[in-house]
Amino acid sequence: MTVAWLGIGANLGDARQTLKDAVVCLAQQHTLTVLAKSSLYRTAPVDAGGDDYLNCVVKLETRLSAHELLALCQRVEHHFGRERPFRNAPRTLDIDILLYGDAVIDEPDLSVPHPRMTGRAFVLVPAVEIDADLEIPGRGPASAFLAAVADQRIEKVKPMCQCMGSAPVAAAPAAAADNGNNIANNAGAGSAGEPGMPPDPAPGRTCR
Repeated sequence: MTVAWLGIGANLGDARQTLKDAVVCLAQQHTLTVLAKSSLYRTAPVDAGGDDYLNCVVKLETRLSAHELLALCQRVEHHFGRERPFRNAPRTLDIDILLYGDAVIDEPDLSVPHPRMTGRAFVLVPAVEIDADLEIPGRGPASAFLAAVADQRIEKVKPMCQCMGSAPVAAAPAAAADNGNNIANNAGAGSAGEPGMPPDPAPGRTCR
């Protein structure tokens, strides 16, 4: 099993509900366990226009390979209506792999650690909220980069309930699990036959 970190964001539609549902969708997958999730943060778009984003970071444990996890993330994005009309376009859901264990990956469709995570307050602040001692492989403590992003607007969103707190997300029962938004960097697509893939887009907001 490998500990991985995901950055999740959205700025189209009901972004708060989308992020909540996306975390639940991930927790329903039998190939991973959500260990912790940060608070929600409202942030200004970086290198893009459009409305403010809501962002959070999720820490999970998975038996998927890095590329299988990437495919799963893209399937979840697609389930929630993600489109890519142009670079840095507004997004219904954006999911990035930030870290995958201690791996350093530099391939056309996947770069880990994420090459821009040390320059993004919307990644660093929620990640350090989960783990103040988080280390970025090959770069050092995540907290060491906070001063450099202090000028980026970011504010914690007051929770409407405890569902987006920092406690682990309970996985759905096995039967439900089996039935089962990217700092634009990771490309490619998964297929329904790959491990842990949610179903094709369907009415409703969760991966059931």
